[in-house]
Amino acid sequence: MKRRAFSAEFKAKIVLELLRGEKELNVIANENEIAPNQIRNWKAEFLANAAAAFDDKKSEALKAELKEKESETDDLYKKVGRLTTQVDWLKKKSEELFGPDWESKYTPRPKD
Repeated sequence: MKRRAFSAEFKAKIVLELLRGEKELNVIANENEIAPNQIRNWKAEFLANAAAAFDDKKSEALKAELKEKESETDDLYKKVGRLTTQVDWLKKKSEELFGPDWESKYTPRPKD
């Protein structure tokens, strides 16, 4: 039997439905074909991590990570720019040295 995987959104929806108290645990479990113990585990995990929604340190960590990724992206764009400039320069010099049809003479073509 294949094990089912549930998304975080689905788990949150089920736990919130349970916390509202409109339906009993066993009713929610039967409607969604989930073991009641599984829902209890999700509820415990949800409640244990609820404070993270209000944790400023977490958002600061995410901001720092985002800033680091932006810096990395900027560095990569600069590198691409340098490499493009170098390739263009090499093509120009090759044409000056070997003539306008230098690519057909010196670039190996794949054999069919």
